[in-house]
Amino acid sequence: MTEQWHYLVTNEELEELFRKYCTDFTALAKQGRFGPISGRDTEVDETILILLQKGRKNAVLLAPAGVGKTAMVVALAQKIADDKVPEYLRGARVLEVDLARMAAGTNGPADFQERFIPLCKGVAERFHHPSNPRIILFIDEIHQIMPNCTGSAYKGLSDVMKPYLTAGDMMVLGATTLDEFRLYVATDPALDRRFQKVFLKVPNTVETYNILKALRPGFEKHHQVKISNVLLLLIVHLTDEHMRKRNQPDKSIITMDSAMAHHVKERGSGGEVSIESIYYMVGRETGLNKQALHDEKKLQRIIQQVAEMEETAIVYHV
Repeated sequence: MTEQWHYLVTNEELEELFRKYCTDFTALAKQGRFGPISGRDTEVDETILILLQKGRKNAVLLAPAGVGKTAMVVALAQKIADDKVPEYLRGARVLEVDLARMAAGTNGPADFQERFIPLCKGVAERFHHPSNPRIILFIDEIHQIMPNCTGSAYKGLSDVMKPYLTAGDMMVLGATTLDEFRLYVATDPALDRRFQKVFLKVPNTVETYNILKALRPGFEKHHQVKISNVLLLLIVHLTDEHMRKRNQPDKSIITMDSAMAHHVKERGSGGEVSIESIYYMVGRETGLNKQALHDEKKLQRIIQQVAEMEETAIVYHV
């Protein structure tokens, strides 16, 4: 006899909640909407290990802003979309809960929770049905759901989630900085115990360079211009040196994108991005004179470094 499963939140209602308030990373990954994610294999594998566990199957990604916490979740979704995960996670859905979208139009915490509770309940009551795909909820800036996060429109949602996490009926990925985790989440020992920590380190120069190389085809397709390995490494060095308050790889990715856009604006599409566009955008972001950014000796060292990394002879003319 087949066991009957009756849900308080119907499939139609739950899918409507997903449509209104979530972003389906796995669906987007299957559509090829994300660029390749480089350099996070270890952290993705660590997260998969956590999700496979019976007990504490929730993870919180800890890293400074701009290091790529959301990108790591995208990398997980891409692995799931490509069926490169263990059987337990085959067909899983990674859904980012957009708390801002959910809070829009509400008149207070009660209205907000009327939307949030059915989402949690619908996910939780399907967890133990053997034919259902796993649903992994991703909450960015997860410290904002804690009751002690003053000024947050989402504070107190942790109390709504806690019973489901305690019962083991949900799989949740959170992301925040280590300082914010200690300040808000770790002060609640019961919730702290529900999450295993995954630390994301800031990528070094070579790792950031490889991330830019992996993302380059998507940016070149968008801007209809090429950008050389030498200029990619130049971007990494310039942002490391002159944008110290921001983190890699975000600052290099943004600079690459904006420099390509500036080149198109000034010279049109086609051809190779000019070094002047890179100096212009770095100068614009830092307030430095773009002419002062050029250092011929440094450029020659970068050319040599790229040649050594790529094991090919590179000829570059400014």
